[in-house]
Amino acid sequence: MPPTTTASSGRKPGKSGRKKGRRARLFLIVLVLAIVGGVAYGSYWSVSTVRASFPQTKGSITLDGLSGPVDVKRDGYGIPQIYASTDEDLFMAQGYVQAQDRFYEMDVRRHMTAGRLSEMFGEDQVDNDEFLRTLGWDRVAEEEYKTKLSAGTKRYLQAYAKGVNAYLKGKDGEDISLEYAALGFTNDYKPTEWTPVDSVAWLKAMAWDLRGNMQDEIDRSLMTSRLSPKEIADLYPEYPYDRNKPIVQEGEYNSVTEEYEQRGTAVGTQSAAGTGLTNDATAPSGLQGQLSGLYDVLDDVPTAVGVNGNGIGSNSWVVAGEHTISGKPLLANDPHLSPSLPSVWYQMGLHCTSISEKCQYDVSGYTFAGMPGVVIGHNENIAWGMTNSGADVTDLYLEKLTGDGYEYDDEVRSFTTRTEKINVAGGKSQSIVVRETNNGPLLSDRDDELVKVGKKAAVDNAAPDRGDGYAIALRWTALDPGTSMDAVFAMNKAAGWTDFRKAAALFDVPSQNLVYADTENNIGYQLPGRIPIRGEGDGSLPSPGWDSKYEWTGFIKQAELPYEYNPKRGYIVTANQAVVDKDKYRYTLTTDWGYGTRSQRISDLIESKIKGDGKISTDDMRQMQLDNSSEIAKLLVPKLLKIDVADKDVREAQKLLEGWNYTQEADSAAAAYFNATWRNILKLAFGNKLPKELRVKGQCLSVEPADSTGPVDDEDDKVRECGQREADSAQPDGGDRWFEVVREILDDEDNDWWSAPSTRLDKAVDTRDELFKRALTDARWELTAKLGKGIDTWSWGRLHRLYLKNQTLGTEGPGFLQYMLNRGPYNMSGGEAAVNATGWNAAGGYTVVWVPSMRMVVNLDDMDKSKWINLTGASGHAYSAHYTDQTSKWVNGELLPWPSTERAVDKATSDTLVLKP
Repeated sequence: MPPTTTASSGRKPGKSGRKKGRRARLFLIVLVLAIVGGVAYGSYWSVSTVRASFPQTKGSITLDGLSGPVDVKRDGYGIPQIYASTDEDLFMAQGYVQAQDRFYEMDVRRHMTAGRLSEMFGEDQVDNDEFLRTLGWDRVAEEEYKTKLSAGTKRYLQAYAKGVNAYLKGKDGEDISLEYAALGFTNDYKPTEWTPVDSVAWLKAMAWDLRGNMQDEIDRSLMTSRLSPKEIADLYPEYPYDRNKPIVQEGEYNSVTEEYEQRGTAVGTQSAAGTGLTNDATAPSGLQGQLSGLYDVLDDVPTAVGVNGNGIGSNSWVVAGEHTISGKPLLANDPHLSPSLPSVWYQMGLHCTSISEKCQYDVSGYTFAGMPGVVIGHNENIAWGMTNSGADVTDLYLEKLTGDGYEYDDEVRSFTTRTEKINVAGGKSQSIVVRETNNGPLLSDRDDELVKVGKKAAVDNAAPDRGDGYAIALRWTALDPGTSMDAVFAMNKAAGWTDFRKAAALFDVPSQNLVYADTENNIGYQLPGRIPIRGEGDGSLPSPGWDSKYEWTGFIKQAELPYEYNPKRGYIVTANQAVVDKDKYRYTLTTDWGYGTRSQRISDLIESKIKGDGKISTDDMRQMQLDNSSEIAKLLVPKLLKIDVADKDVREAQKLLEGWNYTQEADSAAAAYFNATWRNILKLAFGNKLPKELRVKGQCLSVEPADSTGPVDDEDDKVRECGQREADSAQPDGGDRWFEVVREILDDEDNDWWSAPSTRLDKAVDTRDELFKRALTDARWELTAKLGKGIDTWSWGRLHRLYLKNQTLGTEGPGFLQYMLNRGPYNMSGGEAAVNATGWNAAGGYTVVWVPSMRMVVNLDDMDKSKWINLTGASGHAYSAHYTDQTSKWVNGELLPWPSTERAVDKATSDTLVLKP
């Protein structure tokens, strides 16, 4: 029987809290040491061993299950274009080819989504597995496959799995990849057959990284130990609708028709009521300990495509033919995701030799290794791109546990429970109990720190007695079976706007901004997804799970989701800004949009080009993707240049900003100095005032005790607090939310945020200009330490560097192994909230933490004139010629030709492999 007393049940007795750094990408030290020992046996690591797993790309291979021959044509970058006579043969060949290039990556991914990393990598991954089993991605994917997906989609998934398994047949681990040869030194793990559910589950992992505002929900609660409600509001300013336009400006979103109606039912309108938590200055402090623990758990979960939900963005825009040189639309897309090696994206084309009922596809673009179809790209009629909408599809609920169950509307309900067995390579299997309320699984069952949930949470008078505290449950749309896999195939063969919107109606999670263009000279935008309607509360803070008023009451109907079709302005831009003006839409999509800095810059670039009947080319679109302009520099530099600086060395650096055009090129000394100054402004004005849970791990300050009732002047009465966040997720991160924070107070020179206490080297400051002067000084000496005293040696790229790390064995271990698997560093242009969004976290440093993971420009006049590039290359094999053969061009902003017609593909083909039945 499951334990029934407190939020801690389901954990192993005596288990300590989760430890940072136990991510899937940080693998066992013992494994690495075993590899070092194995190297002594030279035969294991000979050239022939390294090359044993390289794919065959010429000649022919016989595959059982094919109904006819399939041609696999690869260009000089190893990018495959597949030609087949039936749908099933097409997707079977896709599975085979992706497994040739990336099976190890696919295998790690499916173990992550299923909570089975311990089977590959041992006991160090048990904590991750426990949390992932609690979420139950693979269980939801299995139910989705069995009950929700169409018969056609199931056939395609089965065909894809058949192709993967045809590749695996008769192969040992070392025949598949170098990494399996390494694993062989520590355990006897053997890859097992691929299943259709393995492919479906990957969509859950992608949805997790693009899940919305859970990060902000946690951060706002954590801030309450040191900041008042007004101060927290200062750090989350209103979206600037008057300056940064929303996506939908001329579209429709209130008409109700049945043609595209979603399966969910919309009930009532969104209430603006609170969350049930009291809102005085000290009330939410009880949430601090538990949500800090929750953050640690979430941050430890292996990242799928993003930085665990932090800072993820993307650009996509489409320009109508009236504004292009060709007279037909142009569509650009560059999703901003975590850098990974190999890239999360896999480029390929899927072509039927003749379009018919038995073979319906002629599509090309980007997909994920392990998943059939194409996620972003074009077919012969339409093109589409995606950016993260930021729609809030997750809520945290406080749950009052009582005896064998939990309280709900003055009743005690029983948990839904299941037991999960976790097998551990080289160790004993372990079991956990997963408990669920009506709101979802109890995340607090997975960690000692989360047992503190609700022990001090301030709630209104209607809340039940806290007893041993409240647990935390997660409500998330992706934990309900859906039809997103159906949407992929429907989008791949859509012939026009009507088909595209029908496909979008199937796209449950993650909710993405979809931009559209077609060869008939139409452009459009559609917001898809299962987006909840809340009875009370707005999802910005945890809600009381014991009160039915805070339940989700349904989902917004497809017909009521915002869209836009052929707007008069002739272009549509999506870059994570607000989808609609809040005063013109009846539902709350989220309280936490991106702030529109990139989107407005893109719009301004388009407007400046078309003004006076200018026409936009494919290369103009590429150049826009590379725009490095810093919007915060435009705001601050005029103020910084007015600061009277006496120190000649600081003045020398300050003069770099004179005449600077605000572009962040890799060789720019001015960009280096400005960004260092911006980082120090944020640190002095905001970062040092945030609670330890949000600051960078290891950075320590002497601060007033959190429970002090007034200012503490005596240093002896202060306490030393050290930050607890990883550098890539700490605050203030310097993104465009912080642009708005600073903009709001910039002209208030005596605002309290501009104060900073004295230090051993600096006196206290109380005004904006005093703080700016100190930031200019601190930046000068920071760069002196990092780049040298001579400013003629400074450059932004020397600070702002990208490291590409193999996401398994390349992230930890001896230098020789990292040298084998990793690439870089690369000196980067671009920056935070620039269109060329090579993101960095201002609290943690200047290293690139997310990137334009690919770039594409589709030309709807002639698909063969389209262009594309990937972050790395087609191959996941470290010594393949196609491991990182696109990276240098990507760094330089170049795009590759993107052949689509058979004639163009044949012209570009270097290798042809024939798969025979």
